[in-house]
Amino acid sequence: MAVKQYIHDNQEKFLNELLDLLRIPSVSADPKFKGDVMAAAEFVKDSLEKAGADKVEVCQTAGYPIVYGEKIIDPSAPTVLVYGHYDVQPADPYELWDSPPFEPVIKKTEMHPEGAIFARGSADDKGQFYMHVKAFEAMMQTNELTCNIKFMIEGEEEVGSSNLDIFVKENKEKLAADVILISDTSMLSLENPSITVGLRGLAYMEVEVTGPNRDLHSGTYGGAVANPINILCKMIASLQDENNHITIPGFYDKVEELSAAYREQLNKAPFDEIDYRKKLDINAVHGEKGFTTLERTGIRPTLDVNGIWGGYTGEGAKTVLPSKAYAKISMRLVPNQDHKEIAELFQKHFESIAPDAVKVKVTPHHGGHPAVVPTDSPGYKAAESAIMEAFGKKAIPTREGGSIPITSLFQKELGLDPILLGFGLDTDAIHSPNEHYGVKNYFMGIETIAMFFKYFRESAK
Repeated sequence: MAVKQYIHDNQEKFLNELLDLLRIPSVSADPKFKGDVMAAAEFVKDSLEKAGADKVEVCQTAGYPIVYGEKIIDPSAPTVLVYGHYDVQPADPYELWDSPPFEPVIKKTEMHPEGAIFARGSADDKGQFYMHVKAFEAMMQTNELTCNIKFMIEGEEEVGSSNLDIFVKENKEKLAADVILISDTSMLSLENPSITVGLRGLAYMEVEVTGPNRDLHSGTYGGAVANPINILCKMIASLQDENNHITIPGFYDKVEELSAAYREQLNKAPFDEIDYRKKLDINAVHGEKGFTTLERTGIRPTLDVNGIWGGYTGEGAKTVLPSKAYAKISMRLVPNQDHKEIAELFQKHFESIAPDAVKVKVTPHHGGHPAVVPTDSPGYKAAESAIMEAFGKKAIPTREGGSIPITSLFQKELGLDPILLGFGLDTDAIHSPNEHYGVKNYFMGIETIAMFFKYFRESAK
């Protein structure tokens, strides 16, 4: 394929462009980075135009804009809609990074002997959505673009995509396509390529526990006045029992119970528990009793504390009985669980278990529905064929523990089952210090995406 040769000849250019994008600290959660988020949107716009897209526009929303572009080569040809996001997670805590999070560096690792790009957003999702821009450029330059293509790259995925819902509903005709292609997931490994066929949903909550009307001296008042941090810890601990089963009434009522045959098939995916524990530096795995690690992270709901704070956390000691304590709690959901219903169940239960000595405030944040996609669609078959050609192996269908809330939105509003063609690895430290993305993964992704277009044109006939 000429497109493969073009990708090979332009590797340095493709890599340097990505590094430039990664230097923009487009953190959507923190208002102080607003200018940088807008700069990232302009970068995406310019990149699409240079690659050959038409009608490229920065579509304003109530929040950060959505960058749209298209190339219609033949109205009768199938159309591929590409989704990605240019915003990134906060890089905090900065002191845990081995190199500055927005000054990308390439270093060799055990999992990436050819080198990995260390920077916030390298794997989630700048490195992955930019593969599509470069695959598009390669197909344009070699006259091998076989399908129409549309791009929808947003800037609010890391804060819940609240304005994407409105944009999609108001632009159904503009976004009309035959398949939607998303690279915001991972694969098992380059040796065992996989395609994600299921994602969990999400309900994200913040809780506030208030005791006295001000911080108190712990010697004078300790033992006589409720300590909100102590109370909050007990309340959180009670949310799971000794079998790590979530205790919120009604939480499991709609959980999909999968057959023994399906669970057996799921557990055939390559998994080495010893290696898994070694990479994480843990002595044992942990989770809901009666389920394997692959099941716990793919087909079972969870509840995790993402942050907890209150009182004095500075250097040295301060004997304080705090007025308030806080926590952020996320629940990953499986098919049939509605994130709004789960948020209501959580709020009702959390308020009910609070002792009279404190006041509780529960604030739901963003959420999203789980999604499962079929493995017999033309899009999935095209992805299978593309991976077979690029990797020389058949893709393994897997369910991933993370959430991309907009997948269910695309299914409902656009009638499209997303093809989740991700090339990251679970060890790439997304959302964590030292996030990185393999250089080889980046280029293999570009090649595979270009091949997808060829096979989708054939499978969609």
